Amino acid sequence: MSNQPLHPVAIAPSLLAADFARLADECADVARGGADFLHVDVMDGHFVPNLTLGAPIVASLAKAASLPLDCHLMVEEPDHLLEDFAKAGAKWLSVHVEACRHLHRTIQRIRALGMRPGVALNPHTPFAAIEPILPDVDFVLVMSVNPGFGGQTFIPHTLEKVRAIDAWRRNHASALAIQIDGGMTTATIGQARQAGVDWFVAGSAVFGQADRGAAIADLRRAAG
Repeated sequence: MSNQPLHPVAIAPSLLAADFARLADECADVARGGADFLHVDVMDGHFVPNLTLGAPIVASLAKAASLPLDCHLMVEEPDHLLEDFAKAGAKWLSVHVEACRHLHRTIQRIRALGMRPGVALNPHTPFAAIEPILPDVDFVLVMSVNPGFGGQTFIPHTLEKVRAIDAWRRNHASALAIQIDGGMTTATIGQARQAGVDWFVAGSAVFGQADRGAAIADLRRAAG
């Protein structure tokens, strides 16, 4: 079994770390800087202890941004929001295994609405919790910090799950992509890439820098 990465590196700046008063400008800045897509954290104040933005803002972003939108629903009972985010223009949509009563049905609905479905899991959630749904999703989002806030420290043991997911997709000849979110910097992105990650969500490592293009290039270089 080859250890070569299955997909090219993709850098997805997290808008959670952007200046919310100038979101359109922030999106344009990272697009010029070479970002691959934009990561949108949707939080309800219940599933995670924070409240962010919803489908109306995503709809505005979809009109203003040149990059596709990857929406991560950190919400309880996400099913009632799926159609809203499809209409808003989300390209990718991930839901948490911990939040879905009928995960297979939710994933089917996301795909039927024209979005690419993903499943997300928190740092404490084992690989076994998502294994049955892997044939039905396009990507897995591994949280490498506890969800809810940006700027947290990377949790190294989450890479064990990345390795398990990578082994599964190779054994099943799957095109599944692996995404990681939390604590991604030039010091951590290389080990995540070696474990099998393809898509990297980076918040303060991009938006916290004066030169976003240089920050994105540094992350891509450090990923190897």
